[in-house]
Amino acid sequence: MADTDIRLSGATRVHFIVGDPIAQVKSPQGVTQAFQARGLQAVVVPAHVAPDDLADWLRGVSLAQNVDGVIVTVPHKFASAALCATLSEQAAFLGAVNTLRRNADGRWHGDMFDGLGCVQALRAHGCDPAGRRALLVGAGGAGTAIAHALVLAGVAQLAVHDGDAARRDALVGRLAGLGRCPVAAGSADPAGFDLVVNASPAGMREDDPLPVQVEGLAPGTFVACVVTQPAVTPLIAAARARGLDTSTGNDMFACVRDLMVDFLAEAAA
Repeated sequence: MADTDIRLSGATRVHFIVGDPIAQVKSPQGVTQAFQARGLQAVVVPAHVAPDDLADWLRGVSLAQNVDGVIVTVPHKFASAALCATLSEQAAFLGAVNTLRRNADGRWHGDMFDGLGCVQALRAHGCDPAGRRALLVGAGGAGTAIAHALVLAGVAQLAVHDGDAARRDALVGRLAGLGRCPVAAGSADPAGFDLVVNASPAGMREDDPLPVQVEGLAPGTFVACVVTQPAVTPLIAAARARGLDTSTGNDMFACVRDLMVDFLAEAAA
């Protein structure tokens, strides 16, 4: 559907995507078009909001009766969970959300789809996480959700690498407590793993270091990255140069987008 097909009127339902920064996100167009494809007169509008202003901003937009949902991106996924009146089971476990919709009383219900979207993208590109030895880089909002989803998807083991040791260890402890598989702190060395997922921002800027030591990637290792811009990050390019199968941030975004639209469309139905 072309951009010119998007309908706007006083009856249009409004959704925001909030982040800091926000210029890099692709959700406004993609999710708006997904709404329109379902016959819903709704749009997604970007909002650049600093962390200190998030609570005040959400209180303000909540006063508008035609605002039905909020998509949440970096760095607001943990803070937004605390602003929800209700949470899905997985969002409550993670303490993070990436999508909010209105409850009947006008307050917010939050859910998190980054993990399930990542696993769906992996499977769509020929990688079933079940039985894999996985290394995850990044224990932020997306990384936390992806780590949880990988454990539930049946990985044989999971190692988490993050520069914030306290954040990493807290996530490792909570996931290990599920008793599903061994979970431990990892490093940038991917040796011994056959699934590597970069859930950190590494690769967004030209001068970013690679999130893992690519020379340690073994034949048969599947490499995934959550970064959407550039479409092919240096990590993905390096993996492909070594003949490895990959899944990009845009692959994951397409799956997450569909899950978010399903969730938001429920309120509009």
